[in-house]
Amino acid sequence: MIRRNVLLGIAMSTVLGGAYAETYPSKPVTLVVPSAPAGSTDIVARLIGEQLQTALGQAVVIDNKPGGSGNIGTEFVARAPADGHTLLVQYSGYHVGNPALFSQIRWKTSDFAPIALVMRAPHVVAVSGTLPVTNLKDFIAYGQKNSKGLFYASSGNGSIQHIAGEMFGKQAKVPLTHVPYKGAGPVITDLISGQVDMFITTPPSVISHVQSGKLKALAYAGPKRHPSLPNVPTAAEAGLLGYEVESWFAVFAPAKTPPAITARLAAAIKAIVESDTYKKKIEDQGAFAVYMGPAELSKFVEQETAAWAKVVREGNIKAE
Repeated sequence: MIRRNVLLGIAMSTVLGGAYAETYPSKPVTLVVPSAPAGSTDIVARLIGEQLQTALGQAVVIDNKPGGSGNIGTEFVARAPADGHTLLVQYSGYHVGNPALFSQIRWKTSDFAPIALVMRAPHVVAVSGTLPVTNLKDFIAYGQKNSKGLFYASSGNGSIQHIAGEMFGKQAKVPLTHVPYKGAGPVITDLISGQVDMFITTPPSVISHVQSGKLKALAYAGPKRHPSLPNVPTAAEAGLLGYEVESWFAVFAPAKTPPAITARLAAAIKAIVESDTYKKKIEDQGAFAVYMGPAELSKFVEQETAAWAKVVREGNIKAE
């Protein structure tokens, strides 16, 4: 009897989920970005949202909820109705890094249903265009001679930029002081004006300012140069062997969102990510358009969570 009821419950859930998907979306869809405007997560959310609006036939709204090193916006989506109308556009440092760094966060990766990976981006070492350096070796020497060392920015305690800066300081033997912000957007303003010396981040946040000369990109922390930054050497070419840092960006829904809805969203986003228009826009930003569906993304998140926990543990990295 119990088994029969369980089977009936599963069948009813499947039928209702499928029926609901047929009328989805019934109102505007909100893409929550857990950081300030103008950062890489915000940029990719707007690129996805622009085309998703057409695919779904409903308005798509971008809602920036910065603060708490990404935890405020992430928790908001974790607690949102699981109806596919509130989605999270997430950055890897928050999604798989924060659980290892913050003991008091009120969400976990299992609170989310993976929908799609949409971008991967090795980082660039960016500095103010006013600094008297022309390459990475000059910058390291400048930092070593400076009695106060260097001030480097991040989009929050425990972010990939935070960890990347710590790694850079140890490998380059430069004393660094960490300055956390609520997202990449506010960092750029202070980096351009020289309030901070360095920002190691994904190219979309800085590429337009590098091209205008307001910022200098001293190294690309990937295995090879990027077509949109042909004159920027890899960190290895610039003298920092083995220094590689990459972020990824993905879309998630609250955990109990009906599979029929997550499948529809995944299909729509796959078409967007694999379109020539999206690929070109992402490549122009110095990153790579890469799609990964729900099942593959789920396994990937599991692997990344374990890898981050190991990095944080072995590096004795603290965010609190």
